[in-house]
Amino acid sequence: MDLYRAHVLVCCGTGCTSSQSIKIIENMEKELAKNGLTREVKIVKTGCFGLCAEGPIIMIYPEGVMYYRVQPDDATEIVSEHLLKGRYVQRLMTVQAPVPLDQAKNVEESDFFKKQMRVALHNCGFINPESIDEYIANDGYEALGTILCEKREPMSIIDELKKSGLRGRGGGGFPTGMKWEFAARQKSDQKYVCCNADEGDPGAFMDRSILEGDPHSVIEAMAIAGYAIGASQGYIYVRAEYPIAVQRLKLAIDAAKEYGLLGENIFDSGFDFDIEIRLGAGAFVCGEETALMRSIEGKRGNPTPRPPFPAVKGLFGKPTILNNVETYANIPLIFQKGADWFASVGTDKSKGTKVFALGGKVNNVGLVEIPMGTTVREVVFDIGGGIPQDKAFKAVQTGGPSGGCIPAKLLDTPIDYDNLIAVGSMMGSGGMIVMDEDTCMVDIAKFFLEFTVDESCGKCAPCRIGTRRMLEILNKITDGNGTIEDIDALERLAVAIKEGSLCALGQTAPNPVLSTLKHFREEYEEHVIDKKCRCGVCKGLTQYFIIADLCKMCGLCAKRCPVDCISGVLGKEPFVIDPAKCIKCGACMQACKFKAVVKR
Repeated sequence: MDLYRAHVLVCCGTGCTSSQSIKIIENMEKELAKNGLTREVKIVKTGCFGLCAEGPIIMIYPEGVMYYRVQPDDATEIVSEHLLKGRYVQRLMTVQAPVPLDQAKNVEESDFFKKQMRVALHNCGFINPESIDEYIANDGYEALGTILCEKREPMSIIDELKKSGLRGRGGGGFPTGMKWEFAARQKSDQKYVCCNADEGDPGAFMDRSILEGDPHSVIEAMAIAGYAIGASQGYIYVRAEYPIAVQRLKLAIDAAKEYGLLGENIFDSGFDFDIEIRLGAGAFVCGEETALMRSIEGKRGNPTPRPPFPAVKGLFGKPTILNNVETYANIPLIFQKGADWFASVGTDKSKGTKVFALGGKVNNVGLVEIPMGTTVREVVFDIGGGIPQDKAFKAVQTGGPSGGCIPAKLLDTPIDYDNLIAVGSMMGSGGMIVMDEDTCMVDIAKFFLEFTVDESCGKCAPCRIGTRRMLEILNKITDGNGTIEDIDALERLAVAIKEGSLCALGQTAPNPVLSTLKHFREEYEEHVIDKKCRCGVCKGLTQYFIIADLCKMCGLCAKRCPVDCISGVLGKEPFVIDPAKCIKCGACMQACKFKAVVKR
């Protein structure tokens, strides 16, 4: 066995890979060889560390030092200074964004990490996801092995899962153990276990990061599920737009088969279970369970009415369970550490942790995992590091196109399934987009509705026609042609669509509109009464002016204008904008160095 005095962990998730982390590894290997350190230092390709905005990231153990925004050319200095001479490369320890990380401590005790608790992400960033040996060395497949070797009763496994309180992390929050029990009680010659990795919410990348950083946890959990319900076949339905995740899944499945952890007679127990990958074609509606199963069957991914529910009649007409990636990622640890351990984390009705993709107007953009019950304020300001440029917090959107906006007055809302629904939002799969004072809430509602209009499968009229009518009203309002009656009509239409749509896509599509109407109705009224967008985002309500007293008569704004709507005399007469010709592109404001051009 090789022993190393140092391990260099290099993030090779999608974000860091796109920023040349593979080239960094190549350069480091050359430098290690040049300095005779190949047998002393091991480079480990890992998944996402979480602090995505500061990548590519390298962490060096045993010191626990993290280097940020590392470039391929930095490999020489890291090897020669840190790994050869024991001196930290200080310039790479300073993040460019105002991230509250205290490098005097171990990085895991920093402000970004200390309020987090990694369960689903416990291996991400710390093991090589392409190595089954590293997964096994970190207690991987221990849960499956114990269950099979002890020949546990399938119903006892389900009871343990129910006792843990784990609820589905895909958005609905249905009790996982109860779902498994429904399928287990069905009599059938074949049953199926499915994994929903068709992550489609704008700004969400939780499932992708787990598959890239710890694919074996999902495989192990699906095998446990198969044993519990009596299934011998599993399917992972994953987005084709996730090439790294797909590649690592394939490697993990092949390795598990080679080690006898998938296939026939696993652990000599008589239990057979195999997994196949199915690539999604990018349709958001295929995140809905019945549409996903139709897609696996080779049919068009349209939702079907329920009942019957998939646990009774699902994939290929057989009893089927479907959980998302994050739900499965929790399961091996539940059976390693016990249901009581998992249930001790979180709130009464929402146990465990939740992974969020934290993005938008926040300093620490990245992947975070928090105990249920952590407040919105703690996520945004303690973990997220607050709002850039000290601007005011306005709202946070949770649940993606299916969720809603939580305003500043509700910053101390504990994050769990019930509390988020109570304030007009929802957990969703885990997207969390922060907005500051410059965000127009009417425009945000329009953005998410545009997404759902494009992604509607068109099967039912309330969703197909209703969301389009809502979008037409929002366009009318943001173009400056709206009326008070339009706001009332928008609200009535939203309620009707929620009640009449076939599947969850249509039933939740109005949520961003309803939540912004609830918490930011005054902005809608300003748009229709005052014909004003306070944030200057809606072009139809925006005008550009040149303040004569500030104008230096340099003509830069006129030179930059693409439609020649600015006139004046160089050095003699202040320039003015003709509002009838202005296309509101903002080029003049960008060109002016004297802040004479303003937007109102």
